[in-house]
Amino acid sequence: MNHKLKVALAQIAPVWLNKSETLLKVERSIVEASQEQAELIVFGEGLVPGYPFWLALTGGAEWNTKVNKELHAHYVNNAITIEKGDLDAICKLAKHYEMAVYLGVIERPQDRGGHSVYASLVYINQEGTIQSVHRKLQPTYDERLTWAPGDGNGLQVHNLKAFTVGGLNCWENWMPLPRAALYGLGENLHVAVWPGSEHNTKDITRFIARESRSFVISVSSLMTVEDFPKDTPHLNRILENAPQVLANGGSCIAGPDGEWLVAPVLHTEGLIYHTIDFNRVLEERQNFDPVGHYSRPDVTQLTVHRERQSTIKFVD
Repeated sequence: MNHKLKVALAQIAPVWLNKSETLLKVERSIVEASQEQAELIVFGEGLVPGYPFWLALTGGAEWNTKVNKELHAHYVNNAITIEKGDLDAICKLAKHYEMAVYLGVIERPQDRGGHSVYASLVYINQEGTIQSVHRKLQPTYDERLTWAPGDGNGLQVHNLKAFTVGGLNCWENWMPLPRAALYGLGENLHVAVWPGSEHNTKDITRFIARESRSFVISVSSLMTVEDFPKDTPHLNRILENAPQVLANGGSCIAGPDGEWLVAPVLHTEGLIYHTIDFNRVLEERQNFDPVGHYSRPDVTQLTVHRERQSTIKFVD
């Protein structure tokens, strides 16, 4: 088995709150990565159709206001419904180029009624099949005003050449127990997706790598005031308080020893490539393995509930 894997980190800006145009950017990135023989490409949290930056800029917690209702409706209308085939073109490209994909989306799932949205991390394998959809367990702070909390169904790992890959959304990466769940499933390549900015990635990326003795890929998006489309509802209200740079990137890779392989990349849109070697995992697990020889399951164990939550069950 080939122990080396070439990865591509897609640090790009969305066409904000425009599902179709942002999906086209994702497709172009996959085609571009194929020209460099990338075997895994990763996109940031909620890239399609974008992060809900308006919440912190328009008084997102104000009750029953027209601006918040209209922006929320616009957001939901541009969210991804997997059951309706919104990711079919991405799956076809993954299969054609034999490239695995981790893609952050705002999901509007039919199994929860089709009106609430979730920050979901979708894994598509090299055969073009969606293998898992991880809905963010706990939206962070003002995200709770527009994203619903997810469930444990997406706490899954996947075989990719010699690696076992898993992923979490943004501040989920700070949650010890979801990390431990993935470690226990044999994860040795951890994908952390973010809306943007190195203040998120610069510490936790190296920390997870050192704790797990795994490779860690952090991928962030970009966003400046110029990236807000002119037809965005209530754009003037958003821009009143918006800083020039809302997300500066910070995508990076740490090795199993916790040292940088790719230090955080700032203010640069494009694809970042690196080839990782699975043998480095085995080298660093020699002295510490958090779920193997350096664990005590007779003293501490973790229970994980992975059923997909639904409000209703039909018995026909």
